[in-house]
Amino acid sequence: MKRLFDILFSLIALAVFFLPAIIIAAILLLKERHAVFFLQQRTGRNKKTFRIFKFRTMTRQVPTATGRLLRKTGLDELPQFINVLKGDMSIVGPRALTPEDIERLRWHDTYHALRWQVKPGITGYAQLYGGQHRKTSWFWDRYYIRNHNVVADAGVVVVSFLMNVFGKTRVRRILFQKNNLK
Repeated sequence: MKRLFDILFSLIALAVFFLPAIIIAAILLLKERHAVFFLQQRTGRNKKTFRIFKFRTMTRQVPTATGRLLRKTGLDELPQFINVLKGDMSIVGPRALTPEDIERLRWHDTYHALRWQVKPGITGYAQLYGGQHRKTSWFWDRYYIRNHNVVADAGVVVVSFLMNVFGKTRVRRILFQKNNLK
């Protein structure tokens, strides 16, 4: 059921965002004058590596003007729907980490082996709840792995969309009824 959700949602998203993606690609090629896509090795289910697709948003480790807007709105991640269709990723799941991230976080041990039982996602609980600390991210990843279902995935997609449209801080304040969130 999850794979069907991933395929259907990816096809719908690619159809809806086809024209914006073409415009973004043209801007990156003609205005920014660099490659359209950023490809990077990530670690997926069963620790299998794959190349993730994103729109290129930086040159020499500095975000470009277009890149800042793409990152703020989440549009830089549109090409990841290709990864979902290929079966490397899911719509919802733990963040796809680089091998360097895994080493930095020290998540290569047996304690964190649970994380590699599911496909990484474009969005997930850790991204929604602002898990910037490794313990917070691990908590939300573990919670997702043990409790995921299609209804919860649909909820994560809706909240992610709202965050992209209205901003993460504003949506988190509404969800958590707190004013001191970032």
